[in-house]
Amino acid sequence: MSKVNSLLRKNSKTASATTAVNPTGNGNIEASIDAGINTTATSNTPIEQTRWNGWGNVSINKKVSKHGAKLIKAHIGKTKKLPSVSLEKVLKTVPKSRLPAAITELDMVSIDNETRLRHARGQSFADWIAMHSGDFGVFPDGVAMPENTSDVETLLQLASEHDLIVIPYGGGTSVAGHINPPETSRPVLTVAMSKMDQLIDLDIESQLATFGAGSQGPAVEGQLAKHGYRLGHYPQSWELSTLGGWIAARSSGQQSLGYGRIEQLFAGGTLVTPQGVMTIADIPASSAGPDLREMMMGTEGRAGIFTEVKMRVQPQPEEEIFKVVFLPNWAAGKAVLQQAVQKNIHLSMLRLSNADETDAHLHLGTSPSKFLAISTYLKARGLDSQKVMLTYGVSGDKAQNKLALTQFKQLLKQHGGVSGKLADLMGKIWAHGRFKFPYLRGTLWEKGIMVDTFETATNWTHIDEQMQQMQEAVRTSLVDEGEEVMAFTHISHVYKQGASLYTTYFFRAGKDHANTLARWQKIKHAASLSVANGTATISHQHGVGRDHAPYLGAEKGELGLQVTKDMLKSLDPEQRMNPGTLLAD
Repeated sequence: MSKVNSLLRKNSKTASATTAVNPTGNGNIEASIDAGINTTATSNTPIEQTRWNGWGNVSINKKVSKHGAKLIKAHIGKTKKLPSVSLEKVLKTVPKSRLPAAITELDMVSIDNETRLRHARGQSFADWIAMHSGDFGVFPDGVAMPENTSDVETLLQLASEHDLIVIPYGGGTSVAGHINPPETSRPVLTVAMSKMDQLIDLDIESQLATFGAGSQGPAVEGQLAKHGYRLGHYPQSWELSTLGGWIAARSSGQQSLGYGRIEQLFAGGTLVTPQGVMTIADIPASSAGPDLREMMMGTEGRAGIFTEVKMRVQPQPEEEIFKVVFLPNWAAGKAVLQQAVQKNIHLSMLRLSNADETDAHLHLGTSPSKFLAISTYLKARGLDSQKVMLTYGVSGDKAQNKLALTQFKQLLKQHGGVSGKLADLMGKIWAHGRFKFPYLRGTLWEKGIMVDTFETATNWTHIDEQMQQMQEAVRTSLVDEGEEVMAFTHISHVYKQGASLYTTYFFRAGKDHANTLARWQKIKHAASLSVANGTATISHQHGVGRDHAPYLGAEKGELGLQVTKDMLKSLDPEQRMNPGTLLAD
């Protein structure tokens, strides 16, 4: 056993207490969001420091340039802000808990109204409407905060004895309705994993790190960095989302090209199910039948609750660089991505914005004078309104990075790429604010501009057609109301076989919250139908939740759905684990 393992085990009992009172914790988190990657935070962000009705830390905001907001309004029309209810008013609507005394008397369970409220919703658009209108619908009857696997076993045993519904809760970042309590006659217990946030063991020889499944992104990287290691999983929700949530929803990080998706990083661990504890072995490869590790990923809380997880880590890179380049058009940009990944150029990320998104980002992220300067520069280099923006990165030792950059620059040159000093500057700007996009929704909400996203993945053969279908479906979804929806798309993850497509759209708030929600539901349905076509997935990285469950059949087929249902029922025969999520029960 390594000295690192001994040290971790020695300190495991006191680690939570010492990091929880870190007086610089909040500052470290904010610095991590500004700088991109945190190397100091070692504990989860306290929930009282997060917005109760929006995204993230209360001290962080994302500004939008005036001419960026003007561009959006030029598409969707004049906007009017919706009112937002106060926390005090919503707290008065929280009903009395229905949990039996055997549950409420546990030290780890809270029936406090604000605690229940803060664990009642995620971050989907429907959740935002609920949080700002005050119409939450259903609240959990209590929130349990276990500290170890044994605590979770106890909770599931009591849930069976007292006929409870159980909802696993990681960072509360779901944008697909994973954590919302269902309307049911059975009491609902939400199990929040925030106290299980420590690095338990680090096997340097095998490069495996064991964590509590409630560890948030900054806590994961902060604790690993102290020992010179990195996981490298950076989803947009990295600030708040957790290891358990990433595994349960099959997450993908911004640098998946270099570090891999969560299925390449998750090696095994402990899953507490209603039928008992399942230990998933961390064997590097096996031909011994179906892979339990693969089977349990993506189960979204329906199979049980991950408590301890083993992750494949690697040493911190010697160097990490991000750059931005512009290409003449979408076809040129797509060709660069496809050829780079199929030729195995060692990049850590590739992201291609289409022409509409490129224009929008240049508006939203710059002042009018800077926008004019960049546009003039690019026009002088032969790029017009069809130009696209490609963001890329390398991560590794300097020699490795130098070779990758040389190979990639040759590819860019072949397809008319324009970079220069602009590439370095814009790459640094991207890295600086890479986790701030979720804060944009709050900024735009104050202006009466509604924003949401959806994503898919498909083969290279279908990329262009799929993108066109998605954008057309969204843009025309409110024509019966005389409303225009602004939409644009980027490729955020690439594979030899194909790529993901991620669409952002903006629309006007309606006359009230209910009307605004109805508009979103129309757009969401149109968007979902545009990808539920048998050649694209209903979700590449956000999971299924409740929002996407009705469309899952197009991808899985009738028999595939039945196999999934049978597997989950074998682990949860009473179907008390997160019902309605993943499968439309």
